[in-house]
Amino acid sequence: MQVSVENTSALERRMTIAVPAERVETEVNKRLQQTARRAKVPGFRPGKVPMSVIRQRYEDAARQEAFGDLVQASFYEAVVEQKLNPAGAPSVEPKSFEKGGALEFVATFEVFPEFTVAGFESINVERLSADVADADLDNMLEVLRKQNVRFEATDRAAQNEDQLNIDFVGKIDGEAFAGGSAQGTQLVLGSGRMIPGFEEGLVGAKAGEERVLNLSFPEDYQNLDLAGKTAEFTVKVNSVSEPKLPELNEAFFGQFGIKEATLEGFRTEVRKNMERELRQAIKTKVKNQVMDGLLAANPIEVPKALLENEVNRLRVQAVQQFGGNIKPEQLPAELFEEQAKRRVVLGLIVAEVVKANELKPDEARVREMIQEMASAYQEPEQVVAWYYKNDQQLNEVRSVVLEEQVVDTVLQKATVTDKSVSYEEAVKPVQAPAAD
Repeated sequence: MQVSVENTSALERRMTIAVPAERVETEVNKRLQQTARRAKVPGFRPGKVPMSVIRQRYEDAARQEAFGDLVQASFYEAVVEQKLNPAGAPSVEPKSFEKGGALEFVATFEVFPEFTVAGFESINVERLSADVADADLDNMLEVLRKQNVRFEATDRAAQNEDQLNIDFVGKIDGEAFAGGSAQGTQLVLGSGRMIPGFEEGLVGAKAGEERVLNLSFPEDYQNLDLAGKTAEFTVKVNSVSEPKLPELNEAFFGQFGIKEATLEGFRTEVRKNMERELRQAIKTKVKNQVMDGLLAANPIEVPKALLENEVNRLRVQAVQQFGGNIKPEQLPAELFEEQAKRRVVLGLIVAEVVKANELKPDEARVREMIQEMASAYQEPEQVVAWYYKNDQQLNEVRSVVLEEQVVDTVLQKATVTDKSVSYEEAVKPVQAPAAD
């Protein structure tokens, strides 16, 4: 077999492969012999059909089948021989495949980039530390109470945080518009559900009162047909209900599955959850800084095939998350390219760090992570057992642990600054930079 390789770009390879005629004919004859054993031809008993008849009837099909198998097999042999690492399936262009002659074809494909991960010393990481103070715990209990608020009807005037039941009709230039009217809608004042001025315009209203609100849709409103336009809303307030926070009692604690249904037991359990969230938030922020640093220090070219595959994965995830009747391929690729490129590049970099440092998942850390996740459930032992019986889930945890070990490897050489902050600051998500 003859092989020649041409570098058409940094990652693209154009490989010409010639398979000797003898091998081609051997493969064709092998298929004809297999066909002869099972072929049913009128006038002949099965297995007794002359090869000349078999060849006349089936040679073209056998040759096409041999072509496909030979292309696949010889391509694999060639990339192994040439020590190439394809990043995707090749594009195959036949050059010659005549009866009695050699098979020659051209395979065009991309290879994985070859690089050495560097720049650990240039990475700066701010590692936060924090504790769950009693005030943080008290604030969390209030959050949990507000999440379980109930509303009771009242005769007083509406104020922020009250829930109103309303009917409304919106008009632009005296004409009702699509989506601008509703009946029996529940609206909590101050929730920000409606356009600016709507909820504010109902503060002070009482049950049975009707108000007319003249408002403008924001210039950046999602419905471009309404953006920037002025509308008149006629709103009837059917009822006003005031919020009633639940008491911190046994009934409330029971909603969270707390075994020790006392205030002390509830506070202990909530504190555990907050500490678990705190540890994860700090770990995530460190990891993100490390990954950003690796990206900045190691600019590499991305194979188009890998980028396309990742874009398609993100399309599918988007459809699964948001639903609708849209198909993944209908979503513009541009929406996902930046995120896909980041994922692909980081995947290549992390894989190279793992390879260069001969890292393997630390099974003790794997068990520790599983136990940490299981501690959030009522029967943690059952959760741990489930993970160890489910290979797919277990391997996902191993992948996360291996990524953490990559972070640890980088931190050994990076510049790390420790900073003590409040619980709220530690768990607050990092805001993405504003677009220019």
